[in-house]
Amino acid sequence: MTASTKSSHERTSFSQKRPVISVILIELLLLIAVFIAGAYATLNELSYTTPVLLSFIPISIVLIIYITIKRKWRHYGFRSLLTITKRSWIYYLPQLAVLIVVAFNGFKAFTLQDLLFFLFFTLLVAFVEETIYRGLILQILLRSKGIMAAVITSSILFSVTHVLNMLSGQSAADTIMQLAYALLTGAALALLMVKNGNIIPLILFHFIHNLMQFLGNEGRGTSAWDYVVILILLAQCIWLIPDLRKKPSLLQHASDQPEHTY
Repeated sequence: MTASTKSSHERTSFSQKRPVISVILIELLLLIAVFIAGAYATLNELSYTTPVLLSFIPISIVLIIYITIKRKWRHYGFRSLLTITKRSWIYYLPQLAVLIVVAFNGFKAFTLQDLLFFLFFTLLVAFVEETIYRGLILQILLRSKGIMAAVITSSILFSVTHVLNMLSGQSAADTIMQLAYALLTGAALALLMVKNGNIIPLILFHFIHNLMQFLGNEGRGTSAWDYVVILILLAQCIWLIPDLRKKPSLLQHASDQPEHTY
């Protein structure tokens, strides 16, 4: 073994050597953090947003520190919106359609304090979940398992995470609908990430979508509009999948720039 080969081997990161284990660890750590925070909030009869705040705030800090130290902001898709070509913006039209449909569910009365809180809350959730599922997990699997395996796995894990909502007393039917909703949302966003290599539009969509839901009518359960959203997302996935035969933007960025390995 030459010195250069040995040096390259030593620099190979754990996620490259053990991609599946890395993904499992990331998912388990997230679930454990949310579960512990949820148990604490339940025992102390705190609000339903407390578990996410208690778990996601430290997770977001860890993510920021990790990505900054490793200098991987661009690697995980944090790039200028100008890197998306004018022609490629058409692929985000289904997300705009989804937001319009979600608005049809209506909104409840809310105070300025409510608005400010949910602005912070939903932006926090959007940053953490997109960075984990369309950033870390998707990137790890793309390099070792290929596009479809990466998209499917990251989407399933994103969907499974929402099973935790069953702990809040949500009905089985509503939970199944939410799982399907999350699965197709995750798949569509993962495909967009692979297509354009930019996570910013995904965070913005996730943020606005969740904000509209939290400010929406309470206790409405599943509505007909939810089925419309699912059809839109399904159609988007069908639209994007054949186009991935070309070299995706995310892979182009990865091959054009040397990766920092630690």
